[in-house]
Amino acid sequence: MSVLIREEWKEFTEMLPEEYQQMYTRVKRATQVLTNEAEPEVGPTPKEVIWTKNKAKLYRYISDVPKKHKTPLLMVYALINKPYILDLTKGGSLIEYLVNQGFDVYLIDWGTPGYEDRNMKLDDYIMDYLPRAVRKVLRTSGADEVSMLGYCMGGTITSIFASLHPELPIKNIVFMTSPFDFEDTGLYGAMLDERYFDIDKVVETLGVIPPEMIDFGNKLIKPMTNFYGPYVSLVDRAENESFIKSFKLLQKWLNDGIPFPGEAYRQWIRDFYQKNKLIKGEMVIRGRQVNLENLKANVLNLAGQSDLIAQPHMVEALMDVISSEDKEYKNLPVGHTSITFGSKANKITYPTIGDWLAERSN
Repeated sequence: MSVLIREEWKEFTEMLPEEYQQMYTRVKRATQVLTNEAEPEVGPTPKEVIWTKNKAKLYRYISDVPKKHKTPLLMVYALINKPYILDLTKGGSLIEYLVNQGFDVYLIDWGTPGYEDRNMKLDDYIMDYLPRAVRKVLRTSGADEVSMLGYCMGGTITSIFASLHPELPIKNIVFMTSPFDFEDTGLYGAMLDERYFDIDKVVETLGVIPPEMIDFGNKLIKPMTNFYGPYVSLVDRAENESFIKSFKLLQKWLNDGIPFPGEAYRQWIRDFYQKNKLIKGEMVIRGRQVNLENLKANVLNLAGQSDLIAQPHMVEALMDVISSEDKEYKNLPVGHTSITFGSKANKITYPTIGDWLAERSN
């Protein structure tokens, strides 16, 4: 019976006008992508674990390419999602690009927090994890100085870390779409306004913040685009296998969120979005006041022109408060994710970072 139905359906579709046949073909391909195909492989660049603490792991990337640059690079990602966005696929990986340029590349992966990690604060990551990771990188590489790259919230954390640890030999820092001034955060500010968003009740109720909650909030900034846009694009471009590959990779990463430790989330929302303490010089980490003027490393600060999460003015504000003599701000024609994956990342972001670091890593 099913064979007869399929034959009748085939005859019916063949009777449709050509444009409808094409639409049917695209919808069929899109449905296949969403329901039948295996998830893509991610994080292809070979690596080894050289240090662990709690759930966190420090990776060193392995390559046959000779090391051309003396100063190693430590990458720091956010506490949201997983860091393999920096090494998403072969030919579309910032890590792969830098390794092939002869850099000694390291990445700290914060791991997946559980309910038992609900009391972890930003203080713990900044004062306990990052100093040990930097020292391990220095010992492993045999170098006297280190470069750091912070992406998104990872850059904000890195700026605090570098300000509080002037004793560590941090030579260069690259910030990628990292927010520093939270005075005007657009719709995020409206959603997180302390008059309506009770951060204490959220943390005390949930303990750890589920990734679905954070993802839903991010999508509400442009709901039609974020909820439905990817699937409309998938149907429109279902015959483009290159697009389908990118679609599957990004959807895997976007849906692969991790919980946010409750106490760290309380700080992130209250001290940054609600009180804007960092840029004002009012941030206190484990009893020490954070003064961004103490940041003296060479700085490359990258914003994305179409970034709604870390808008350019939120990123550029860092330039007025740090003491670095060698500092450069660039507003690239990318978004919050396309700064690190996609054709623009390959053509613009990767060489921008690679060339800047190369001049300052020997």
